[in-house]
Parts: sequence; C-alpha cells; structure tokens
Amino acid sequence: MANIKSAKKRVRLNEEQRVKNQAFKSSMRTAIKEFEKKLDNQDVEGAKDTFKLAEKKVDKAVSKGILHRNTAARKKSQMERKLNQATAS
Repeated sequence: MANIKSAKKRVRLNEEQRVKNQAFKSSMRTAIKEFEKKLDNQDVEGAKDTFKLAEKKVDKAVSKGILHRNTAARKKSQMERKLNQATAS
C-alpha cells in the first residue's frame, strides 16, 4: 500500500476511474448486443435505431479515452457491415 499522500490519492482515483470505465464499457457492449439481437430477429428498422445508439456509445468511449480509435472504427465497421447485409437481403 502506498505511504505518500499523493500516491494514496492516485490509488483511490484509479479505482474510481476503473469502475466508471467498466460501467461505460458495459453499457456500450449492451448497446451492441441489442443491435445484434434486433438483426437476428430481422427487425431492420429497429436495428437502424439501435445502430445509431451503439455507434454513439462507441464514439463516446473513444472521446473519453476508454477505447482506442482503431478498435472503435473496427467495431463500427463490423456493425455497419452486418446492417448493410441485413438491408440488402
């Protein structure tokens, strides 16, 4: 355990940030899963709405420094490809 006051503060802040980041990542993953569930049920219109929400959460994660921008681009690209395949068929 840290002895220096500033080190103790960093430990406390790191834990608080970890919990917040974990919660945000979880909500992002939930939005992506909802999108995929709507696609599995052939609800293309609903999938378009949830795609916007999921894309927004992924972008927000990048701006908060939770996700790397390339990871976010890959996730968005995968979702968009699935949506395009569903609308084409």
